[in-house]
Amino acid sequence: NKMSCCCFVCVSEMHAGVVENCGKFDRVAAPGLNLLFCPFEIMTKTLSLKIQQLEVKCDTKTKDNVFVEVAVAVHYKVVEDKVPSAHYKLTDPKVQIQSYVNDVIRSTLPHMDLDDAFASKSQLAENIRSQLASLMSDYGYEIKEALLIDLNPDNAVKAAMNEIMASQRTREAAAEKAEAEKILQVKAAEADADSKYLAGFGIARQRKAIVDGLKDTVNDFTNQVEGSTPQDVMDLLLQTQYFDMMKDFGKKGTNGATIFLPHGPESVSALRHQLKKEKTNN
Repeated sequence: NKMSCCCFVCVSEMHAGVVENCGKFDRVAAPGLNLLFCPFEIMTKTLSLKIQQLEVKCDTKTKDNVFVEVAVAVHYKVVEDKVPSAHYKLTDPKVQIQSYVNDVIRSTLPHMDLDDAFASKSQLAENIRSQLASLMSDYGYEIKEALLIDLNPDNAVKAAMNEIMASQRTREAAAEKAEAEKILQVKAAEADADSKYLAGFGIARQRKAIVDGLKDTVNDFTNQVEGSTPQDVMDLLLQTQYFDMMKDFGKKGTNGATIFLPHGPESVSALRHQLKKEKTNN
């Protein structure tokens, strides 16, 4: 009679042990204390049921001939019900996942421009996850997530892109500055026009007030002084304004300017006749 002995093996939590009997798969050892019949039964390997991460880097070229380095983080785990498949069907699951990720990236990015690749990072990651999940399911692995963590073009390309964006921002800033200056000039012109309009309106009112005052002065003078005519009053007023003008010029003309005017008792009368003649000619 052949004799055998019993062995006790402990399996850690969130792990599964693969038990073989005489070289043939027999069962999956659950976490805790397990009994093996030595030397016929052995535990060949213990597989972790935890979620694991594998980072894959791949170099490829986009549609617009830009070489980029793509980094993808894959989260995967062994399916508890498919431990035998995970152990026996794949020698190295990490190499297999890496090959599938490289295949998906190199079959997708060459059909996209660099800008489209940056804009479609989430879509590209979802394509990687869905294809990996379908392929690795037969081998006892579940793909939980695929994250495209980096899309890194060549340094010269990044410098060129930054220069393009800087130039674009400079043009936009120049356009905004020109528009602001245009608005300032328009507003200044509108303000100047309003100022001139108000100044002209004020001058018109001033002249009207002067005319009304002269009219009242002429009427009062001719009514109170017998024998006087409106022409005499106008001559008197013109002479008064003439002397006022000479007085103001004498006060303000201190910067060396000199003006020559005919002066004498007949100057006012001559000035009035000249103005009257000029008005008649016009």
